[in-house]
This record gives sequence, C-alpha cells and structure tokens, in this order.
Amino acid sequence: MATDDIELTIVMPCLNEARTLGACIEQAQQMFASTGLRGEVVVGDNGSTDGSQQIARERGARVVEVPVRGYGAALLGGIAAARGRYVLMGDSDMSYDFGHAPRFLDALKQGHDVVMGNRFRGGIQPGAMPPLHRYLGNPVLTKLGQLFFGIGHVGDFHCGLRAFRKDAVASLQLSCTGMEFASEMVVKAALHGLKIAEVPTTLAPDGRDRPPHLRTWRDGWRHLRFLLCYSPRWAFLYPGLVCALLGLLLGLFVLPGPRRVGGVVFDIHTLVYAGGLVLVGAQGVFFSVLSKIFAITQELVPEPPAATRLFQKITLEHGVVIGLLLVTAGVLGSFAAVYGWVETGLGDYDPGRAMRVVVPSVVALALGAQTIFSSFFLSLLGMPTKKR
Repeated sequence: MATDDIELTIVMPCLNEARTLGACIEQAQQMFASTGLRGEVVVGDNGSTDGSQQIARERGARVVEVPVRGYGAALLGGIAAARGRYVLMGDSDMSYDFGHAPRFLDALKQGHDVVMGNRFRGGIQPGAMPPLHRYLGNPVLTKLGQLFFGIGHVGDFHCGLRAFRKDAVASLQLSCTGMEFASEMVVKAALHGLKIAEVPTTLAPDGRDRPPHLRTWRDGWRHLRFLLCYSPRWAFLYPGLVCALLGLLLGLFVLPGPRRVGGVVFDIHTLVYAGGLVLVGAQGVFFSVLSKIFAITQELVPEPPAATRLFQKITLEHGVVIGLLLVTAGVLGSFAAVYGWVETGLGDYDPGRAMRVVVPSVVALALGAQTIFSSFFLSLLGMPTKKR
C-alpha cells in the first residue's frame, strides 16, 4: 500500500509477546477489513527473543527494531515509522480492543489532535487491573494531572489505547523512553494547546503467562516525578509561598517577645524555625522561576507570553538591587546586634534580646544573597529566550 493511501497506523510495542502478539495483529487486521479503513500495523520491537518478530511479519505487520529498551522507546520507534496520517497505539497483550479504533478515528476527524481512551467509562473486566492501580494509583495520578495541567476532561491519564494525529504529536518532541511516556504525551499535548478528547474503551485481563513489564511503585514514582518536573508551580512555587508566608507570620508573631497560647510559650526557638521557613520558601519560589525558564529555553514547554513580559519588566539589575537592599538590611541589623553585645562589655548577652535581632538579620543576609545569585542565573538561562 502506498504511503498516501494509509489512513491509520496501529502501533504496538513489543518485548517477548509471542503468546499474544499474533492475536492482537489479527484483531487489528479484521477491524481494517470490516470497516474498510486503509491501514497498517507496525510493531515496535524492543529486542524480543521469543520469535515475536517472525509472528508479526507472518501476519502482515511491519516490524521496527528499536534497540533502546523501554515502553516509550518502543512506541517512539513505531510512531516514527508510521506511514498513516493518524496513529493508534495499544499494548500487544490482548488487554485492549483494537476493534474500538473507529471511535478514536471519528474523534480525530472531528478536529481533535489527541484522543484518549477511558477504561473507567468503558469497563474494566474482573482481574484486568490490580486493585492498587484501579483505586489508588490511576485515580491519584490522574487527579494530579488534571490539577497541575488543567485538563479535567481527561479521566484516565494512563490508558494505553489512544490515538492522535501523527504530525501533531511529532511537534511535541516526545523523548521519555519508559512508562512515563504515557504521561509525557498528554501533558505536553495540554501545554502546547492541542485539542484533547476522550472516548470509552475497555480493559481485559492480559493474555501473558508471565508478570507484566509494569512495576507498580517504580513506574508510579516515575509518573509522579514527571508530573512534578513539568509543573514547577506545584513542585516549587506553591509549597514555597506557603512556607514563606507561614514563616513570615510566625516570625512577626514572636518577634516582639514571648507569646503564650494556652499553656504553650512560643519564644526565640520558634523565631529560628520561622526564619528557616522563610528561607526555604524563598528558595522554592526561585526554583520555580528558574525551572520554568530552563524548560522554555530547552523547548520542553512552549514559551508563554507571560515569560516574555517577565524578562521585559524584571531585569538582572532589578534582582541585584533588591538583593543588595536585603543584604544592607541584614548588615545594619548585624551592627545593631553587635552594638547591643558591646553594651554588655562583650560579656553575657541575653539570648531573648539578641536573637530577636540576629535571626532577622541572618535571614535578610541569606535572602539577599539568594536573590542576587538567582538573578544572575535567571539572566543566564533567559539569554536564548530574549534572543528569540
């Protein structure tokens, strides 16, 4: 079949799936025959040693050898070799129904760029999904994805049966080679403003006679790590703001003197921890900005207009001036603390009095230095962005 004649490519990742691969390909071929769709099946093989490649070729599939190991790597290799305008990806273990391809294709033809399957809407057969995945892992990671990236209409973040326009997904420059590839696709699609739809699909128990490649805790952590790395607001900014605000309020509360709440006395020890919260919170805010700019300059995420306006209004010089003001305040406070010590003849200095000057001074000095260093680093990261 000529490339121009292919409408849909079905991509199946494969690593020693001889037991089920043939049935999956036959199901896909039957779907093509019954619907009249012009399509092909591509198997992204990850180095199978059980004859999966021969099984695929005998059933009319194209086999793409992918030397880099991993679920995402196998799919990326298969997608790159796809000749269809649209691509449907699905596991080769008989857990997904490739007969559902037309419903995905219909949504794509209506103007959507990515169409996700939703197993919770379509039906999960008994034994198809472990309870830990069904009631904790998938719901929690999906809710976090919805919250972090504003895609509340995607109710099954990790469904392995999904379809997309090949050119649209190619523009995302996907790169994850592991199981987190599933999260990367939907997250980057949302960040780049692609139109995402969802259709119901089913999940059946896989036909393997061995444990699945998925590792619950390892791969769950990799998904969570990816979500946090691509959302510096939730990883750094919001926790940082909470810490800084809590530390500031707590510090102001005990700065004038000891405070009694019921039978509990809050004094200078509380002030020290309050200062630490302010510094940690400020570092979180700096990390959030630096991470966002790094992601933009590396073209991991699109450049929002707000970033351009940020560089236009906030320059290196502004950050240095603010940092120097904080350092100056810290130095003046330190002089005041030393003066109070001199008044005692450099002898015993009441800790209750001294620390109420020393702690704010040290916080101001450290915060000023952080601001200056972060401003220089931000300017360095932002150079390509300004040039563009």
